[in-house]
Amino acid sequence: MPSWSLHPQLETDTWVIGDLELSQLLLMKDANYPWLVLVPQRDGARDLIDLTETDRIQLTKETDRVARALKEITNCDKLNVAALGNMVPQLHVHIIARRTTDAAWPRPVWGVVPPVTYEAATADALIRALREKIGLS
Repeated sequence: MPSWSLHPQLETDTWVIGDLELSQLLLMKDANYPWLVLVPQRDGARDLIDLTETDRIQLTKETDRVARALKEITNCDKLNVAALGNMVPQLHVHIIARRTTDAAWPRPVWGVVPPVTYEAATADALIRALREKIGLS
């Protein structure tokens, strides 16, 4: 997919965990919440309807796979899954592990509190655990 590239804002705000069949999996640089982002590697995709039926089905499978891994690793109270794209037009799906004790609960996470920087060891451990659980090398 030579014409596909990650939106600059997502490049700034995330670390790459790895590539699935369709999507690139990212970790948001915000330790307030374990927050993943799936970005289908399809040039010009802004909305789910911009994907082929096959790609929409694959994105659903990848969302399920990643969400299950995140829930198992974090033992969170609730998963939030959303594809908004109001600030970043490139199609991407947020998968956020929520706790009833987190800074934004029960509201959506956007804009409630400033991002908190991960300690390097914490981010590395989460990325390693996700790669292992999802089966990424």
